[in-house]
Amino acid sequence: MAGIEGLADVSSTPTRTSEATRRTEILRIANETIASSGLRTSLQQIADAAGILAGSLYHHFASKEELLVELIRRYHADLDRIGDIALARSGSSDARPPWGQVVELGRAIARCAVNHRAALQMSIYEGPSDDPELIELTQRRPEKITAAMLRTLRTARAAGFIRSDVELPTLADRMCQSMLRVGLDTVHNTAAGDAAAVLLCRIMLHGVAATAPTDGSLDGTSAFIAAQRVIATWTDDQDAGPTDRAAHIRAIARAEFGRRGYEMTTVRDIAAATSLATGTVYRAIGSKDALLASIMLSFVDKVGSGWTEVLASDSTPVEKLDALSWVNINALERFGDEFRIQLAWMRQSPPMVYPGWSLATRVRQMKSVLAEGVRSGEIRIDFPSMDMLARGIIGEQWVPENIVRDLGARQSLIHARDTLLRGVACREQ
Repeated sequence: MAGIEGLADVSSTPTRTSEATRRTEILRIANETIASSGLRTSLQQIADAAGILAGSLYHHFASKEELLVELIRRYHADLDRIGDIALARSGSSDARPPWGQVVELGRAIARCAVNHRAALQMSIYEGPSDDPELIELTQRRPEKITAAMLRTLRTARAAGFIRSDVELPTLADRMCQSMLRVGLDTVHNTAAGDAAAVLLCRIMLHGVAATAPTDGSLDGTSAFIAAQRVIATWTDDQDAGPTDRAAHIRAIARAEFGRRGYEMTTVRDIAAATSLATGTVYRAIGSKDALLASIMLSFVDKVGSGWTEVLASDSTPVEKLDALSWVNINALERFGDEFRIQLAWMRQSPPMVYPGWSLATRVRQMKSVLAEGVRSGEIRIDFPSMDMLARGIIGEQWVPENIVRDLGARQSLIHARDTLLRGVACREQ
């Protein structure tokens, strides 16, 4: 049977005619261009990148929506093929160890995400246009790979590899989302994507803590108490009086940016949602960039203050990792729109950069915490580089929004402890 990973290459399927080959090449270039420049990339920009006239591109695709639909169709088709192969293989006798089965599936999903980054970006929001088919495709859940991961994890549990107290459907969903998120990172080529997928599997399966901490011990740490203290100061900035027009516009814009994405939301869209004239919105909030800054700076400050207090606490590295997860879970539960907006920052060309917030700063802080834990022996995990480990853990500390919504904050924290600190695999006694 063909390997899973080969099916994750968007350009791997041979075509029969030069016209089909050219169409595939345009889709490949469109995928790369949109992945780096964003969903507002025009057909003219794609044509320029392909070295053809815009009229030639229209020969293959009647509209941008048609091109986007084809990109996301191929993405879902590849995910479904990966799921089908994994499901078929799991039904037969498989000599691979449980760890190997989980990692192979994870790598295949991650490679698919890297190869289909434009479609992956579209799937974050409701859809980059009002085209019904495009909206349906962007909202489609990757059910086959989730089912395949669930069956793989059940096989691993039957073999004594996965702990009996772990909720497997939630874990399968989490692992699939983590593998797909590899495709949002700005620096991945296929090889780096493979390494990231293996690292994330190691983190979730085995945890980073040398000794599995209990919930009771983590709940009382200085870092956790510091996180609780900061969280208690957070207020819902969108609560505005009925006469505060600017605050009302910000609240509507926050929801629109979270639903449609910053790039695909126009001031005209916001004006329509507020039932105000476009000119009135401009006078109240200034530019679209200024509006975004007024929304996100408050969110960034809240999360940043949590980081500052946790890292300054008199706690061990593992305790600090746990408290930072708690900060993120509460931020996501309280400010889901801002969380969805910030996903654009994981792309190479974010809408704007905020004073006081830097991913490079967060990575540097995380590397310092991890290095201390590795030196003391409190953290033990194989990793390609400290930079990749830091980025991987920062990503894993953001539990997926649907899991936080379904489980609630407290159970999401326990899930985060299982998948980041303790690991879901049975530990040797």
